[in-house]
Amino acid sequence: MLRKVMTLPSGRIAKWAIVAIWVALMVPALMLAGNLGDVEKNDNSAWLPSNAEATKVIDQAKKFQPAETLPAIVIYDRPEGVTTADMAKAQADADAFKGIEKVVGQPQGPLKAQDGKAIQTVVQVDDGNEGWDGAHKVVDAMTKIGEQNANGLGFHVTGPAGYASDSITAFSGGGALGAITALVVVVILLFTYRSPLLPLLPLLTAGGALVAAEAVIYLLAKSAGLTVNTQTSLILTVLVFGAATDYALLLISRYREELRRHEDRHEAMAEALYRSSPAIIASAATVAVSLLVLLLATLNSTKGLGPACAVGILVGLLAMVTLMPALLVICGRWIFWPVKPSYGSVGTPKDSIWTRVGTAISGRPRIVWVGTALVLGVMAIGVTGLKADGIPSKGQFTNEPQAVVGEEIQSRHFPAGSGDPIYVVAKAASAEQVTSVLSGVPGVADVAAPMIKDGEVFVLGTLKDAPGSKAAMRTVEQARTAVHKIEGADARLGGSTAIALDTQQSAARDSKVIIPVVLIVVFLILALLLRAIVAPLLLVATVVLSFGAALGVSALMFNHVFDFAGADANFPLLVFVFLVALGIDYNIFLVTRVREEALLHGTRRGARTGLSATGGVITSAGLVLAGTFAALGSLPLVFAAQLGFAVAFGVLLDTMIVRSVLVTALTLDVGRWMWWPSKLFKHHEPQPSAGKADPEPAFVDAGR
Repeated sequence: MLRKVMTLPSGRIAKWAIVAIWVALMVPALMLAGNLGDVEKNDNSAWLPSNAEATKVIDQAKKFQPAETLPAIVIYDRPEGVTTADMAKAQADADAFKGIEKVVGQPQGPLKAQDGKAIQTVVQVDDGNEGWDGAHKVVDAMTKIGEQNANGLGFHVTGPAGYASDSITAFSGGGALGAITALVVVVILLFTYRSPLLPLLPLLTAGGALVAAEAVIYLLAKSAGLTVNTQTSLILTVLVFGAATDYALLLISRYREELRRHEDRHEAMAEALYRSSPAIIASAATVAVSLLVLLLATLNSTKGLGPACAVGILVGLLAMVTLMPALLVICGRWIFWPVKPSYGSVGTPKDSIWTRVGTAISGRPRIVWVGTALVLGVMAIGVTGLKADGIPSKGQFTNEPQAVVGEEIQSRHFPAGSGDPIYVVAKAASAEQVTSVLSGVPGVADVAAPMIKDGEVFVLGTLKDAPGSKAAMRTVEQARTAVHKIEGADARLGGSTAIALDTQQSAARDSKVIIPVVLIVVFLILALLLRAIVAPLLLVATVVLSFGAALGVSALMFNHVFDFAGADANFPLLVFVFLVALGIDYNIFLVTRVREEALLHGTRRGARTGLSATGGVITSAGLVLAGTFAALGSLPLVFAAQLGFAVAFGVLLDTMIVRSVLVTALTLDVGRWMWWPSKLFKHHEPQPSAGKADPEPAFVDAGR
């Protein structure tokens, strides 16, 4: 029964039915996927847990200031000094800003800098339901007003609204990201298979899987409260294209083998599906379950990313074990043109590169794995230099958008925190104490007169340092400690810097909780799949070592080559989840084949045959996944560039070194103990003489 279910897409009639079902599903899926942007929440405060202090104080502050607002800080500058005409223009612009939809309250200013070279106006923008998209529209309208009749007067919009607008502009490259990702997949598949036609099928199937996944995620966000944002959509794109194409490569590789053994392509596909599906399903399940562990996160953006990406993986799996095999069978052998695998032909010769690698390792496997582990350990030392404690606002971009330029000008002429204050809400009876205590915090430049309403007091404080900077966060921590000590005040502190601080602390907590759980989940899945304990322990250890090495090298590159200002607090967690899940993915591809061969020829020969059989396809899969994640670097965002580099480098390290060298050497050295305590462990095999390699593995078709 299991075999019939697995091989259903290869049926002579079923293949057409499966294609028809997918085509029918694409019509509503395209409509739903197109609405995904409508349910994205790109407001930082929406990502925080409800018990965070910055979240709690938002509701309390609504009676004192317009609800859900973002300050847009307008900066005018003239190096030789602003003129009376410049001040008149700034005032006229401020009056015009009030007519823009979603601008609320009265603009603060225009205020002339003490050095006479800049002007500042602060405008409150209703964040509402549109989040960053709404801020972007307002900033665009303000920019059009400010740049008219400027006569050489510089104009920039910075502050939270300015950064929100520039972030949306940066994220708008998502369409180009999809095109770049597709191009990467096509180029690597062309190089892998030397066929101009074959890459079209994985690309078409992965594209359909992405659309279907986006439709499902839209429904979950609309009806089940799933939190998604633009960042989620971008990661989903590269993950689905990369992972789904990996599954396609494994299936195609096994299909090519079976086409040489079966004259009927339907029989060949049935056997290929039966042989490859367990590894593909186990790999996808490992990745999906690991991603679902992110539901334990307190940060809503991280919590929402897990299910969204898990949906992408599972839909990609479904597409690659149903639609992909149906399309391959429909097309026939000619899809491999010009090198068609004919019935009875011979596959990859014994002296392929992966056969030679296995032969070299088998001579001294212990020396190889110990040496490799030491090198990876040295690479991991770089982790100590990783600055994953948040990225300052002006360090979030790889270019210099107007918000960054505006903040730099503002910091030269005004207090860095002006226009984006922190605020304290407390009981009205403690108004004087709150004002006094807040004024005494070293990093607070100025405290406004308290506002009292309905038994509560609202106190604004201007920071000396740029909002969101590390120095500003330290000030927020000190200020919170100080106001919390006021007896009976029940004081809470909020503002954009407080939101950034709470986001950072929540992310740090999530890493401590989720990383151990992911490791346990991955170990249990491997133990069930391999029916062993030793092999899962070793495989998990190799992937963790690979993750440490990738993160260590990434830290060195970020600090000394790219000169990034820092990394988001949730960066290590996301890199860990992707690298561990995807690293185990490749180990499953390899070790399931090793186990299959070990049942026939023993573990040592099985290790070499498994490497020969899967070396080409896993390397190609690694190149595809690394290429798709590297495409994130096309976005002018530091977070995207960092995630893309770390995952791409980690995947290449895992496929080229950890999986091919370290895991193979460990398997050769440990031998049958890999499968303890399963029945396979009891299969004794002859040991080679010291320094001599095992017999050559059998002929295999590992792809090109």
